[in-house]
Amino acid sequence: MAFTLKAASDQHLAFARSLTHQAMGHYYRQYHLTWSDKGFDTAWAGRENWLICQDNRPVGFVSLSRDDKALYIRELHLLDAFRRQGAGSWVLERMIAKARAESRDYLRLTVFKTNPAKRLYQRQGLSIVGEEGCFWQMESVCLSAQSSR
Repeated sequence: MAFTLKAASDQHLAFARSLTHQAMGHYYRQYHLTWSDKGFDTAWAGRENWLICQDNRPVGFVSLSRDDKALYIRELHLLDAFRRQGAGSWVLERMIAKARAESRDYLRLTVFKTNPAKRLYQRQGLSIVGEEGCFWQMESVCLSAQSSR
């Protein structure tokens, strides 16, 4: 399946919020966390957001932030019908390449400890480097960090 990334705008906020709530609601309940539409909307406004598309149709999205050393995947969600179709691996490959192109040392993300997506992240070269409450902190060392060692 061929996927593309398309810059997301505020018109895609409702899609992203709904998809995130649907995908993460189970984990929020499991860990007794409170979902906040306002919190999601505020985070969306401060991040770089991309739609994951197939045939120009949004099938998911990825939300990014940065610091001096790392590119962070803050959200990565796919519609149920497009899970296990290669889109997640494709996006992770693109984000590792993006981190390298920007001379970032790491690609980082946080995942709920019980989320099976952790296995996808590990297959794509991310390792668990820490934990915080109900989350694993994961990262992949990118080219610039490897070459500076």
